Amino acid sequence: MTINEIQDEIIDEFGFFDDWMDKYEYLISLGKDLPLIDEKYKDEQHLIKGCQSRVWLHAGSELDKVNFTADSDAIITKGIIALLIRVLSGQPSGDVAHADLYFVDKIGLHEHLSPTRSNGLRSMVKQMKLYGLAMAAQNEQKHG
Repeated sequence: MTINEIQDEIIDEFGFFDDWMDKYEYLISLGKDLPLIDEKYKDEQHLIKGCQSRVWLHAGSELDKVNFTADSDAIITKGIIALLIRVLSGQPSGDVAHADLYFVDKIGLHEHLSPTRSNGLRSMVKQMKLYGLAMAAQNEQKHG
């Protein structure tokens, strides 16, 4: 599936819920299903700067596809990073670097997060796109 197809799927899923308490519960359940990051990546180097809670993000690549794993010590934040990973992981690095993550606004996530969580969300997206950019550049060097 493409990044936009996955985003559209998420928009549909969040459309089933009428109020934000239900959406938060859904976010929390997504966080619980997040595959765990290898403990060796839970260090300062993989900590996302700009998040109120602690979020660790690791990116690997295979055949020009970026694969993300992450963890957080906050349940809502863990759900948010789980959504971002669902959209961006397994996608070509160039697509990750230039993704327009419109689902965030369409499901109302920005407007229902505290300012500090909203900043954290921006930091997570920025870090994931930077990984995509770096990996796209590496692939460009390898394959000329």
